[in-house]
Amino acid sequence: MSGIINAINLIDGLDGLSSGIGVISCISLLIVFALNDSPLISIIMITALAGALLGFMPFNFNPAKTFLGDTGSNFIGYSLAIISILGIAKTYTAFVIVAPLIILALPLSDTGFAIVRRIIKTRSFKGVLQGDRGHLHHRILKQGYTQKQAVLILYAISASFGMFAIILLESGLYKALSFGLIVLAVAAIGYRDIVKLGKTIDDNKETEK
Repeated sequence: MSGIINAINLIDGLDGLSSGIGVISCISLLIVFALNDSPLISIIMITALAGALLGFMPFNFNPAKTFLGDTGSNFIGYSLAIISILGIAKTYTAFVIVAPLIILALPLSDTGFAIVRRIIKTRSFKGVLQGDRGHLHHRILKQGYTQKQAVLILYAISASFGMFAIILLESGLYKALSFGLIVLAVAAIGYRDIVKLGKTIDDNKETEK
């Protein structure tokens, strides 16, 4: 639970990022719960959280007029953790138990890498508490993307994890892996084209000079 709370808090580095990933996670969890015949209370709560975040997002997206702050991001993480536990409480299927972790893989992995990175950098466990600019959204911004573009890219990654979890639950491991490979192929092709475009733009600028 504490891992999810901190993960949502740490990924809240751009306008609309935490709230948007929260919405995507809610929708993905809602589908998983519906497919799994989870307790009605978990379905009601995840729907309510999704609705609240959808209403908040227009004011939180770049340029933001309202911010989550630590209290807001911690609340989203806490709610997702509690509702996930309620949704799988009576389930003994491994796929369903792992599904919430897959859906939240983006913030969880970003937090995990941040912990390891900070410990290595500072050579101390106390370094985990020291902030840095090595998060995934910072790295995307360094590639030249705008804040809006970076947020949309991370939305797409989060949605891909959600789809992977849903396909894994509904259609099995092989179809889920096939979907994952397709997403990776599309991302690789898109990244290659973007890099080529960036080089072309830089070359044109040099020629103009």
